[in-house]
Amino acid sequence: MSTATARRMSEAEYLALEATAETKHEYVNGETIAMAGVSPEHSVVQVGLATAVDAALASAGKPCLTFSSDTRVRISETGLYAYPDLTVVCGKPDFDHGASPPSLLNPLVVFEVLSDSTEAYDRGAKAAHYRSRASLQEYVLVSSSERRVEILRRAEEGWWKSALFEGDAAVPLASLGIEVPLRAIYRQLDLL
Repeated sequence: MSTATARRMSEAEYLALEATAETKHEYVNGETIAMAGVSPEHSVVQVGLATAVDAALASAGKPCLTFSSDTRVRISETGLYAYPDLTVVCGKPDFDHGASPPSLLNPLVVFEVLSDSTEAYDRGAKAAHYRSRASLQEYVLVSSSERRVEILRRAEEGWWKSALFEGDAAVPLASLGIEVPLRAIYRQLDLL
């Protein structure tokens, strides 16, 4: 999603706002950011991504849940509240039920579809927030303009390693034990 307006408030004020807001807001470092709409390209890639990941999980018989961008994720280590484009949890999801809507606490894989207005943030500061969450094993950056997916993976020694997939490649999601073909993610993009 692209960001729109930002304003400063406490975490409690943010959670109260989200409980009644008609639009979604992300929260980081005391700043609340109203989320704006997305481009047609972003939207069809996001739908293709969710469909392809969910189909691969079902085909492999994996006991995992896929959550849309309507599910808020909380990174308590840094205070980030965000709405990733897609989030996967294997096993039982852990929610912080102290807020409305509840926040997911144990993402295994987080996907962000990149937009011109958010790419630098998604690759930089937001990636740093996500990497601090112990449950997160892969952070996946999905281009909305070309067949390109980058995965940042947690390594045994605690460092993160990057892998890039382009063209007609299949994207191996090691923490999920599946592969997702780029052609499935980007199928509808070719129709625009």
